[in-house]
Amino acid sequence: MLASNNQHRRQIRLHLPSFLCFFLLAVSFTKQSGAQANNHSSPPFTARLINIEAATNTPFTYNTRLHNGAAVSRVYQLSANVPPGWNASFKVEGVQVTSLNIDSEKTQDITLEINPAIETKPGKYNIPVLAVTGADSAKLNLEAVVKGSYGVALTTPTGRLSDEITEGNRKEIHLLVKNTGTIALENLDLSGQAPPQWDAAFVPSTITRLEPGKDAEVTATLSVPDKTIAGDYVTNFSVKNTNASSSAAFRMTVTTSVLTGWLGILVIVVALGAVYYLIRKYGRR
Repeated sequence: MLASNNQHRRQIRLHLPSFLCFFLLAVSFTKQSGAQANNHSSPPFTARLINIEAATNTPFTYNTRLHNGAAVSRVYQLSANVPPGWNASFKVEGVQVTSLNIDSEKTQDITLEINPAIETKPGKYNIPVLAVTGADSAKLNLEAVVKGSYGVALTTPTGRLSDEITEGNRKEIHLLVKNTGTIALENLDLSGQAPPQWDAAFVPSTITRLEPGKDAEVTATLSVPDKTIAGDYVTNFSVKNTNASSSAAFRMTVTTSVLTGWLGILVIVVALGAVYYLIRKYGRR
């Protein structure tokens, strides 16, 4: 019985090195398989957002990342296949580039900015992006969804941008705000840059929503202070929101009041009378 146990122990000792070798090989194979799976699941060229929706007059900005998994550094040529009339530019740390060098096992952040043509019709556009190095290339498929355009214009119902006012008075000016784009505009704010000590007020001061092709009337009231020197003065009216803006320069001619004119004449007459009196009184001496 004792001999049989000793023989069984010797067999275990003989098979132990083989078992350890098999175990180490299995662990190594598992690590390599995991690394290959990770490389397969992580493409070299990625983007945080591949589908962006914006207006034709708004840039489409994509934040991408390019990884160099090779054992040596590589120079990548960057290109984007955009529709005719569109513009595409690549930027690295704020600097526009067409190619870049990436060290081995390093990842570079790249910003891609795409500007559609103004006449682009609403719809979805596919943008293939390539990073080519030697015989290898990394491809990224992006989508730009054009939903229309923003546009606003500020004028008057008659198109006239001038008027007259007497010093110390107020003048109501009728303005017209037009949505010249294809997308509704929201929260349009009216403002005015008037001469010093003048005051500009608007009713309404904000247009909540303006549909494409529609217009809205706004009344601007200009208050001119007393004793304003006669002449031409310019007030810049503006309308804007986060997507569009427009301005109009309005010329206002200020005239003096009749009372002011008569007072001026009276002052001149009194001054002439005083001179005449002094001459009559002291001139003969």
